[in-house]
Amino acid sequence: MEKETKEKNRNVFYVGMLSFFGGLSQDIFAPILPIYLTSVLGFDKAVVGIAEGIVTASVNLFRIVAGFLSDKFKKQKPIIFLGYFLSMVARPLLVLFTSIGAILSLRLLDGAGKGIKDTPKDVLIAGSSEKKVRGRGFGIARMLDTLGSVVGPLLLFALLYIFKDNKYLYHNILLFTAIPLAITLLLIFKLTEIPKAEFKKVEVLEAKGKLPASFYIFIAIVIIFTLGNSSDAFLILRAKNVGVSLLEIPLIIALFNLIYATCAVPFGSLSDKIGRIPTLAIGWVVYALVYLGFALTATPISVWILYSLYGIYYATNEGVSRAMLADLVNPDHRGRAFGIYGMAIGLTTLPASFLAGFLWDKFGAQVPFFFGATMSLIALLALLVFSKKLRTT
Repeated sequence: MEKETKEKNRNVFYVGMLSFFGGLSQDIFAPILPIYLTSVLGFDKAVVGIAEGIVTASVNLFRIVAGFLSDKFKKQKPIIFLGYFLSMVARPLLVLFTSIGAILSLRLLDGAGKGIKDTPKDVLIAGSSEKKVRGRGFGIARMLDTLGSVVGPLLLFALLYIFKDNKYLYHNILLFTAIPLAITLLLIFKLTEIPKAEFKKVEVLEAKGKLPASFYIFIAIVIIFTLGNSSDAFLILRAKNVGVSLLEIPLIIALFNLIYATCAVPFGSLSDKIGRIPTLAIGWVVYALVYLGFALTATPISVWILYSLYGIYYATNEGVSRAMLADLVNPDHRGRAFGIYGMAIGLTTLPASFLAGFLWDKFGAQVPFFFGATMSLIALLALLVFSKKLRTT
């Protein structure tokens, strides 16, 4: 029993370390990618919205494929390996192409890799955490993930400084992103598969092949919220719009991720004590305030403050929502549940990001942020009604 507990704890840690290096790679290039696409390749903001929407959509569409495979074969490690490998190939190849079609194809490949790895990682964490500490387990994984996103922007800052006079500045950064992803491929061998018997320990609460109605209601509420939650690329563009310098952007994002990492475990543990929905509600209120702030901001210093608050939103939402999904469904169906959850977000994020770009180009920089704040408050109301119904069933 003690050995089994240690292996489960190791799983949470190593999944977190995978996310650390994956997040490091992601946050080296994500802050400069929208600037590269608009300033170097000359794409307009609507194209940036489509590109980022395609990435998020492909991430989440492939999550359901990975979830199905995880549930069917009760194996996670090979699926995770494939996901990281695809991203390792797609990111540096961006330096070789300048056409819209090629860029979108590579972003699709990267999104597929990210989506393939995410669901089996969530299944490993859920299967390696008891329900009473599941929020904390997801919080630990999110903390390590986000620490990578603290180091990533700092490395980006260093790379921007080192290559500041080099005409291949962006190309060098994109090539560098492959290194931490190569490390993830080695770390995967440290993971321990969940024994097949583990999936049978919990009583089956739903009919074979079906997920509970509460799961689909929660998904519907998340879709409402996601309609106003476009790509974070628009936050970067808004920061640049109000005068934040290129060198400041990775430092701001590092601060955001540091706050996210610091708060992830406390808020995950809080959700174990007061419940998932109250913790999510806190996060969605903060999100509405942040987006309202981005709509009204006019100074670079306010962007630093808003990004700090945005870190609190992430800490209350990312791990806690996954812990809630794990609570709602049977272990045999978790892969499919996480996949459907991801697919729902992905299919919604594509129009959300396109809409944000359209609103910006057509009506001005403030409008997409007003829209995002409004949608989060509508979703919050639906979440509170859902909470009341859960208590009465």
